[in-house]
Amino acid sequence: MAVRVIHGIEELRTLVGEKLGISDWIEVTQERVQAFADGTDDHQWIHCDPQRAQRESPYGTTVAHGFLTLSLCNSLVRQIFRIEGVKMVLNYGLNRVRFPTAVKVGSRVRMSSELIDLKETRGSVQATFKQTFMVEGEARPACVAETVVRIFF
Repeated sequence: MAVRVIHGIEELRTLVGEKLGISDWIEVTQERVQAFADGTDDHQWIHCDPQRAQRESPYGTTVAHGFLTLSLCNSLVRQIFRIEGVKMVLNYGLNRVRFPTAVKVGSRVRMSSELIDLKETRGSVQATFKQTFMVEGEARPACVAETVVRIFF
């Protein structure tokens, strides 16, 4: 997919309320889940023990951590759009996050991004995006999050 190019703050202002695009699909592998578990020290069996998950989990397999899915946001947003003239972008926080559907290991996810708010701040703008992570073949999203960033021009 082609990355959407937003030509500076002026064009960004016109996009409030618009979907900016959708990323490519990426596979969530057991190796990625294990690396996330190692990095966060969250080794719950539902994520890290495929044999036990096959026997005992309602999903029949291991599943990604919800926060692993959310953490893919920064990588996937770069597939969707870029803003010209930006000096830096800082994560400012999250307004709301939900994980309606589990991401089974071996499945593919992608993210859509919508600009829902833009406010002027001292030396930057504060942008709020609705990020929706879909799992291939699933009707409900894996994650819906409002991410807030400060963009410096």
